Amino acid sequence: MALLNLKDVSVAYGDNVVLKDFNLNIKKGDLVSLLGPSGCGKTTTLRLIGGFIQANKGKFIFNDKDYTKVPVHKREFGFVFQSYALFPHLSVFDNVAFGLKLRKTPKGEIKKRVMEMLDIVGLADYSKRYPKELSGGQRQRVALARALVIKPDLLLLDEPLSNLDAKLRVKMRVGIRKIQKELNITTVYVTHDQEECFSISDKVAVMNEGVIEHLDTPQNIYDNPKTEFVANFVGFENFIDLSLQSKNEDISTYNSKNGRVFKVKSTNINSNKETIKGAIRPEEIKIVNKGGDNKDENTLDGIVGISTFLGKEYQYMVDTEVGKLLVNGNTNKRYKEGEKVKLYLPKEKMVLV
Repeated sequence: MALLNLKDVSVAYGDNVVLKDFNLNIKKGDLVSLLGPSGCGKTTTLRLIGGFIQANKGKFIFNDKDYTKVPVHKREFGFVFQSYALFPHLSVFDNVAFGLKLRKTPKGEIKKRVMEMLDIVGLADYSKRYPKELSGGQRQRVALARALVIKPDLLLLDEPLSNLDAKLRVKMRVGIRKIQKELNITTVYVTHDQEECFSISDKVAVMNEGVIEHLDTPQNIYDNPKTEFVANFVGFENFIDLSLQSKNEDISTYNSKNGRVFKVKSTNINSNKETIKGAIRPEEIKIVNKGGDNKDENTLDGIVGISTFLGKEYQYMVDTEVGKLLVNGNTNKRYKEGEKVKLYLPKEKMVLV
């Protein structure tokens, strides 16, 4: 049973439609991330849930109640903004206590709950400091404590780690996940960072132009993306047009436009479609030997073009009869521009989108 349900929601600013017939269901206790490029509608979705904007049509049901017209101040939701939005003139204690004071919570209860929450986020010794005296990671934790201290029905996070350096982002995302699990609080998390999103989420909604193209667990999205957009977003940079020739329980056989045969696992979610694209990541393609006339299954002959050094490996742009493919190779051997190669695309590494 879903705790949160957006039903056929549409949001537009003038003629600019941001969300159209949008649907989203979230179970109690889950952390669901909205992932996608800038302008895809993820922050608009979060602001809609928070009550900062109103939908042009559709319904928002929360805990079996219609929240569509409920004003923001009557929604018991915690919100962590990208900028943290801390009050510079208030101490850490008073920043965290702000929401409780608005709710006219007794002073004794405020002190108890604020210090408990500061202890959870590891800032109990910083209660008298001011935001300017804190690091970026500490300010982020203050913002998180302020959102959580009111014991919200729902926690909303809008790219909360984007202002932190890479090392601190990794540390803080682990901290957010730990707190979210400990408190069992349903959370909606907005990010454009795939690694960050996949590391902390129960479910991920990959968004594109105001719609969810794939909603699933991080692993299922990473291994079996539904669409070309989602595949490209999670690292599948090579796409080959294919047509279905035969299918059995384990393996489906496809032909490319130039007659090359490709076999793919039939467990793929799109394996029943007659025309499809086969997708594969650059690091999954194997350079097996010199190119030639061999027409083995799942192989392509190619000519090496531009190469790029990536540190642990080289990446090559290889010209093949199905188009240009990006291929990663180890540093033990570097292929020269113009060199003929043979590529092997393992059937278990190809997905259909």
